[in-house]
Amino acid sequence: MDVAKTGAPQATDNKLHFLDYWRVIRIRKAIIILVFLLVVITTVAVTYMLPVAYSSTARMRVAKDTPDIALMMSANVGPATYDPYYLQTEFEVLKSRKILDEVIKNLNLADLFQRQLKETSPISATDCYDLLSDQLDIKQFRNTEIIEVTAFNQESVKAAAIATEVAKVYQSYREDLRNDRTKSGLNSLTNKLTQWEAKVAEAQKELDRIRIEFQIPDAVADGVSSQGGGIGLGSQEQSRILSGVIDLHSRIAQNKLMVEKLEALPANGDDLRNALSVINPTPELNKLIGQVNETRQIKKALDIKWGKGSQEVKEVDAKLAEVESQLDLQVNGILSALKTQLASQVRAADELQSSLDAAIKKDATDTARYRPYMNAKRDLENLKRIRDAINARIAQEDIDMTISKKSSVEVIDHAIESTKPVKPRKALNITLGVMAGLILGVGLAFFIEYLDTSVKTIDDVEQALASPVLGVIPQNVGSLMKEGPDSPHAEAYRVLRTNILFSRKQNDLRTLTVISGGAGEGKSTTIFNLACIFAQQGNRVLLVDSDLRRPSLHKILNVPNTLGLTNFLLRQNKLEEVVQVSSQPGLDFLPSGKLPSSSMGILNSAAMKEFIAEAKSRYDFVLFDSPPIMGVSDASVLASEVDMAVLVVQYRKYPQQMTLRAKQMIEKVGGNLLGVVLNNINISQDSYYYYYAGYYYDYYSKNEDSKPAEDRKTGSNGTDAKKAPAETRKKY
Repeated sequence: MDVAKTGAPQATDNKLHFLDYWRVIRIRKAIIILVFLLVVITTVAVTYMLPVAYSSTARMRVAKDTPDIALMMSANVGPATYDPYYLQTEFEVLKSRKILDEVIKNLNLADLFQRQLKETSPISATDCYDLLSDQLDIKQFRNTEIIEVTAFNQESVKAAAIATEVAKVYQSYREDLRNDRTKSGLNSLTNKLTQWEAKVAEAQKELDRIRIEFQIPDAVADGVSSQGGGIGLGSQEQSRILSGVIDLHSRIAQNKLMVEKLEALPANGDDLRNALSVINPTPELNKLIGQVNETRQIKKALDIKWGKGSQEVKEVDAKLAEVESQLDLQVNGILSALKTQLASQVRAADELQSSLDAAIKKDATDTARYRPYMNAKRDLENLKRIRDAINARIAQEDIDMTISKKSSVEVIDHAIESTKPVKPRKALNITLGVMAGLILGVGLAFFIEYLDTSVKTIDDVEQALASPVLGVIPQNVGSLMKEGPDSPHAEAYRVLRTNILFSRKQNDLRTLTVISGGAGEGKSTTIFNLACIFAQQGNRVLLVDSDLRRPSLHKILNVPNTLGLTNFLLRQNKLEEVVQVSSQPGLDFLPSGKLPSSSMGILNSAAMKEFIAEAKSRYDFVLFDSPPIMGVSDASVLASEVDMAVLVVQYRKYPQQMTLRAKQMIEKVGGNLLGVVLNNINISQDSYYYYYAGYYYDYYSKNEDSKPAEDRKTGSNGTDAKKAPAETRKKY
């Protein structure tokens, strides 16, 4: 991983991969296993602690109350309409207090529940109802009219008895309800019938009184319409006269038009004669018209043969004149007859109109006279119709009551005793417990992972801090001075050293400090092992413990901390007197020394800058340990005074915001932050980092397995593999 060559961190893909989920599961497996075991153990314990229960089911067919045969006067003769809410309503009826209280009473369930619950005092009716409701399961069987009543109880006999009794009580309830409803309806109808009979009798008396008072004869009384019409025969006579008047007026209009058209024709002309022969033909008229036409034909022939002045023609003209004279008399007679007929029709129409007016006047007078009688008769007929309807309804309900309706609720399967308990369902409960435990465990693991805002991956560092990751340090790393250069952990620090060197912009940058945001992130171990790696590569290295408040490097080297950096900066000792030589060739160590309370800001002094300059002149690299930068100013001072700074972030310890703040503080004081070191990574647990460090460890483990036994006992330089604690001595 060469950060110097890659420059700025590249954009990464934010999409979650299956391996990311698997990584969370592996890291949080302890929580998952704990939750899983708690849920499973609790489920098993509760399952085996639950009381055993048996079940028994009674089945019954439930339909609406309809007669076995259709009633003669009933409109509901077809099949009953489908009601989607009917069975749901009956479910609630079956669970009601009216049904269950009767079951509790019939089976004496209060004593049964008291014995099963081992109660010393009697159980109240409300508690018995609640217990019985909990032990019942009522449902519909596969979209049919069949209802299944399932009862649960600790005793199989009682479970069967409860289910059967619930079905029987419900059946009796339905029959009693139908009979009570019918009887109540009959009583109401009978009372109404009595009232209407009295009203009819009273109305009949009133009608008779009016008839006597107005002296209405039987014929007239029978002809009076109850709907307010005319008086029987008078109305018929009016209709006849009106029909005659209308007919006469129609004929008068036709004849009048015909006469006017005939009078408009020329008198004694052929048109008038021909019209009359069509309108009112008579034998005499037709004969005369034929003679005129024949004489004219003869005259025409004689005119041609003898000439107009001849004797023969004169004789024919005389005969023609005589015939035409007779024809004119006939035509005039017919016209006179038509006019006379028209006048007669007009007179007849006037007479009929007078008769009609008189009949209408008489009818109006009679109607006004008989109106009270007609109103009374109409009221009587209305009362009779209502009385007859009530009477018919009573007869129908009476017949309906006698017809069997037991088929509306029919128990088709009585409950039988069960031989095997149905509760608790151990296999199902344990299976569900296992599934719930896994789901809850995994869900809790991912929820905790979601709440955890610490640094988990290299992508988190590069996205949140916008800084490259220089190295990934595994978990449980000790002193490389003790483990030796062939330690699998050493390769992680070699990668870190290489990335630091390539990240330098100039080769004369040789002072380095390791900083962390909070305490306990492993900066002291990191700076110590990094110094060992530099020294193993042949560099002259000075390791300075500049954590003046809580120094720890002298404990790793097992040396005293009586003299050190503070003594040199306070001009108490020279550099040669405080620097110590370690057992690692090329590595010198400068302890922190005792810090007087009056010299808390000693690192931010000219003496410190002079020390750094002098140390750079004597060594290839000078490495400084530092305190946490959050809340302590010494780390910020060191970051501003040395050439390079590296930020150590412990895996899954502090929130990302704290690490980001530490980076911002380094940059704020002008520190040269090269990158970030991820520390304390569990390579075996988090497979995400296997690609960064795991391959080298596998490689080294194979090398160790391939060495002879003698080589494994001794190091590569011939010394004992189990080295003694690191020894230091004064350099000068």
